[in-house]
Amino acid sequence: MDFELKMKDITDRARKAAVRLAVMSEDEKNKILLLMADELKSSREDIQAANELDIANSGEKGKNAAFLDRLRLDDKRIEGMCAMMKEVAVLRDPVGDVLETVKRPNGLRIEKVRIPIGVIGIIYESRPNVTADCVSLCLKSGNAVILRCGSDSINSNSAIYKALEKASAKAGVEEDLFILIEDTSREMVEAMLKATGGIDLVMPRGGESLIREVVEKSRIPVIKHYKGICHTYVDIDADLEMAKNICLNAKVQRPGVCNAMETMLVHAEVAEKFIPEIASGLREKGVILKGCDMTRKILGDIEEVSDEDYATEWLDLVLNIRIVGSMD
Repeated sequence: MDFELKMKDITDRARKAAVRLAVMSEDEKNKILLLMADELKSSREDIQAANELDIANSGEKGKNAAFLDRLRLDDKRIEGMCAMMKEVAVLRDPVGDVLETVKRPNGLRIEKVRIPIGVIGIIYESRPNVTADCVSLCLKSGNAVILRCGSDSINSNSAIYKALEKASAKAGVEEDLFILIEDTSREMVEAMLKATGGIDLVMPRGGESLIREVVEKSRIPVIKHYKGICHTYVDIDADLEMAKNICLNAKVQRPGVCNAMETMLVHAEVAEKFIPEIASGLREKGVILKGCDMTRKILGDIEEVSDEDYATEWLDLVLNIRIVGSMD
């Protein structure tokens, strides 16, 4: 198979759609988004059936609990996808927004105006809700998008994609405003990253290894981040009951996502009161605790935290605790 030729066909379709999108009215874009939200809800059973197949396949491959959690699409998450699309629909249209106006001495007026980028390529892994996220944001900003998901979530993403396509057709828009690459081979990714002139910008969404691989291989500009290591700081003046609720939620609600708390910092003046209380709640949820020397004096029976631990994105029920003297 000629992967680069196949990719050229995809990018040609996306480029044609990008021209249409760049001049699409705000009302038309919003209409499509609202129809997409409704269609996702109507297609819930098909999406969940496809998702169960992905989960079963991933379970057979020995994927861990955090991975399976990122992959799962329950009723609440599908409702969240629908709500997100409706929220994007009511956002102000960025296309045509004048950022700055300069008038030259000769009377010439120069404006800095937001315009669409063109065709955006998104490469992502196991979170199928990313499909709805990226389609909605790219549509609103007037950009065509080419989506390449991982093999572990292909059934879920295909079901979501079909629902979004159906909604677009209901709106009377037949162009390829968004395209899902269903070939999950490595060769197809490499062809995508070589598609200069076809794709204007690549955005990888996933773990550090995926992002580094995309950056190393891409001939197209990449927007990237490497780590999702989040800290929560409990200050001396904090409402400790509120802080306990926030920290519990930040760690245990969805430990497998990139905005989960990986390190909790606690001011020394409140540490002896706060840490035993929060530790009890965390342990009830199965969290493994690692602590600095001062934390271990308070709790006594936890593992010592290392410099490597502080640089680790656990994506699991593991938490580093460190006592500090101030915000600084």
